[in-house]
Amino acid sequence: MNNSEWVVLCLLAREPAHGFALARLTATAGPIGRIWHIPRPLVYRALDALVARGLAEPIGIEPGRGPARRLLRVTPSGRARADEWLVTPVSRIRDIRTEFLVKLALLQWSGRDPRGLLDAQAETLRPIVTQLFGLRESAEGLDQAVASWRYETAVAALRLAESTSE
Repeated sequence: MNNSEWVVLCLLAREPAHGFALARLTATAGPIGRIWHIPRPLVYRALDALVARGLAEPIGIEPGRGPARRLLRVTPSGRARADEWLVTPVSRIRDIRTEFLVKLALLQWSGRDPRGLLDAQAETLRPIVTQLFGLRESAEGLDQAVASWRYETAVAALRLAESTSE
């Protein structure tokens, strides 16, 4: 699944919702959209994909004016998958800014303790930092600049995970 589908699944795991409500949460000014923005059409596409995979199911129509709003909830399988994804650390430095931070936001937004994710992320990052330090020291020219960038990013992510989990 892609990150947008994971985010929508995790939002549904908090409480049943319809696509329009989820699109508000993932809009650029929304509590989740500040980190991972999902345009409204992609929210609806993610919902359809989750239903097709058996991770979410329709439970009715929300009454009101305007177009019918199909309410959905996660299935037990969907809840288990969302819970597992939320505490799984990211393994690539380039995903820290997106996937890791959106997991922290989702955990905070749902009132869950992020310590499990933070501890696991720090544990995952430590050997990466060590490896990148060696690469930075042995590289030259542009390769050294890239290795330095990746090293500094990994060190910053590690500091974040360690300081936030205390």
